[in-house]
Amino acid sequence: MQFASVYGLRNAALLGSVLTLRLLLPLSVHAIDVHPTGEQIQAALDQGKEAAQQRNPPDTFYVRFGATDELHPSGFLITKLRGLSVLATHVALRKLPLSEAEVTQVLEGRTMLVSAVIFGNAPNFAVDSYMVFEQGGNTIKPVTVRFDGLANRSAAWPETPRFKAKVIGSFNYADFDPNANTTITVFPANGGETSFTVDFSTIQ
Repeated sequence: MQFASVYGLRNAALLGSVLTLRLLLPLSVHAIDVHPTGEQIQAALDQGKEAAQQRNPPDTFYVRFGATDELHPSGFLITKLRGLSVLATHVALRKLPLSEAEVTQVLEGRTMLVSAVIFGNAPNFAVDSYMVFEQGGNTIKPVTVRFDGLANRSAAWPETPRFKAKVIGSFNYADFDPNANTTITVFPANGGETSFTVDFSTIQ
């Protein structure tokens, strides 16, 4: 799928104008880009197709943070460009055509998904958890937060920590700085907090 079909533009002159405008804009050095260029979009889709050819899973493109083991907090986020690669990998692995509507939905999305895995000792410990960004003294609140109502047993069961749960926040791109060193903090309702430091400007 090429850039023209992604946006469904049928008029060649209009397409040329859009491409010229986008390519004149400075290329972003980070992956959290609200308005990716045509070249960036095509590159992200191509990377997804290539990953599928190598039989790599879609989550290869998740931006991961936190621990890499099974007993400490961790998480991931998905930017627009990473989301395009994830989508392209999904459909290529299933040998399906890439849907223009699905690509457009990713590009027009207003929020970035952030998922964190936290640990506790009660099966309902994650209920009513909250998540925020801290950037240079500013607190950025999410548009929505979801959480596991019933946590799964952790790899340490029956030892501490006995349970693990996901907390997922969606943050409006217009509310946060895509270049800032960011602290992502999750607050379980029963107290305590889990924090991760992610420098958004270094995301590749």
